Order: sequence, then C-alpha cells, then structure tokens
Amino acid sequence: MRSDPVVQVRGLVKRYGPKTAVDGLHLSVGTLGSGSVTAVLGPNGAGKTTTIEICEGYRRPDAGSVRVLGLDPVADAARLRPRIGVMLQSGGVYSGARAEEMLRHMARLHAHPLDVGALTERLGLGSCGRTPYRRLSGGQQQRLALAMAVVGRPELVFLDEPTAGLDPQARRATWDLIRDLRADGVSVVLTTHYMDEAEELADDVAIVDAGRVVTQGTPEQLCRGGAENTLRFTGRPGLDLAGLLKALPADTTAAELTPGAYRISGKVDPQLLATVTSWCAQHGVMPDRISVERHTLEDVFLELTGKELRS
Repeated sequence: MRSDPVVQVRGLVKRYGPKTAVDGLHLSVGTLGSGSVTAVLGPNGAGKTTTIEICEGYRRPDAGSVRVLGLDPVADAARLRPRIGVMLQSGGVYSGARAEEMLRHMARLHAHPLDVGALTERLGLGSCGRTPYRRLSGGQQQRLALAMAVVGRPELVFLDEPTAGLDPQARRATWDLIRDLRADGVSVVLTTHYMDEAEELADDVAIVDAGRVVTQGTPEQLCRGGAENTLRFTGRPGLDLAGLLKALPADTTAAELTPGAYRISGKVDPQLLATVTSWCAQHGVMPDRISVERHTLEDVFLELTGKELRS
C-alpha cells in the first residue's frame, strides 16, 4: 500500500505586499488511498485559509513546494481538479442559478457522481431545488456548497467552515456526511472555528498561527500535552496530603484549594485513581464528587495562539 501523503506542504511562503501571510509552513495530510479527516485550526489571520487556497490551486505560492494527490495544484490543475472537491466560504455559485440545476451541472462534470436527488434530500435541500441561489438562506447556501463539493465522488475534499451558520440539525447531518466520506476512503481537509467539531470529526489536527503550523497530531495526542489531567474530590478538611503524595508518582502534586476540596495534578490514569481511593479508604476518608478533568482541544488552542482577540 502506498504511504504517500494526500497533501504535502514544505516551506510554504505567501506574501501580500509587505505582509507575510504564510511563513515557511510545513503540513502533511493523510495517506493516499485511506480515508481521513484533518482539521486545520487557527485564529483569524493565521494563514490557514491562504494555505488551503494554495493547495486548491487558487493562489500561487511565493516559495516552497505543494503536492496534492502527488500533483502540483497549479501546473497540474487540469489533472487534479476532477479528483478533488472544494467548498468555498463564498459558495462559488452563480447568484441567479437554481440550486438543483447547479448541483446537476456539477454532477455532469464527473464520471460517477452521487445521486443528486438522494444528496439534496440528505442535506435538506429538497424543498428549495428551484429557488435561485441568491434567495436561499445562509444555511441553505452552505449546504448547497457542501453538496457541490462532494457530488463528484472526489478522492479529496477541502471544506472551508462547512457548518458555519447551520442550525443543529443541519450541522449534525453535515457531520454524518463527513464521516461517510471518510468511511468511503475520501480524505477530508476542513477548516473550522468550532473546537468540538474538530474533536468530534478529526483524525488529525493542525493548529496554524503566524503563518506556521505550531503543532499537529491527533486530538488525543494534543490534549495530553501541555497541562496534565487533574483529579478533584471532596472529603473532610485537613487531609495529610504529604502522606498521600508518598503513595503517588513523584511528578504528582496535591493541594487543598478550599477546606475539604482537593486537587491532584499529574498523569491521571486508572492506577492513580485507584491509589487515591485506596489511600482514602485506609485513612477512613469517604471521597465525594470525584471528577477527572481533561485538557480540551480549546485549552490547547488558546495556550498556543493566545487569548487576545484577532481582527
């Protein structure tokens, strides 16, 4: 089985006048022939949309190399475009075109498209097939753009904010469609500002800031980094924490935050939990409200990119 990346970006640079939007970015996405979902996250102005647009062939890089399905997105555009699907933030649809005719037009450009009727029903577009694009609601326009990106059965799909502005039902339907694409062997690259969406869907997450990938890995790997997991419990005030720490791994810390409220920080795993409850039992302590707090993807994102607002 080939192990070449679906997308391989090395040393990518893109400038707009004096501003460097992408600054030596490296990114590897999936492997050819195996379905996966990669989420590209970043604050506004981080360079993620520019990077994706270069991968789609809509912008030319100033430096670096980009390969998508083994091809150059600009030089090999004619060979690449039939193999990828693209969902743009702007929709990419003629304002006067009717929803169904635009989708059927896209389907005719491909050899083995999905069934248009089934796809429109699945995405809740069945009732607006004859409605001009400009008269569709924002959510309907989003769903139509998604349908146009996937109707041709592409090997790779780029989805730019696919659930922005969608109601909860449409959002879940979009998630289910993305999962089905992965199950069918399609690689999906999506940008999103929804951390729960990335955690729910992504096999791999790349966080971009200041034009570079600052970290990349599975959601589980990223959430294990940075701050360690935390165990909290309540009990009687004034427990012998020094004695408790002797029973725990050397890199563990313990604190009584308020009388009777305790926090254990370190590598929280089943063995540590069992040790804490066993120690409490030996000392006649009934621990109450035991909870394990895990680092979330949003925690990681904010630690790496900061909490200040971006324009």
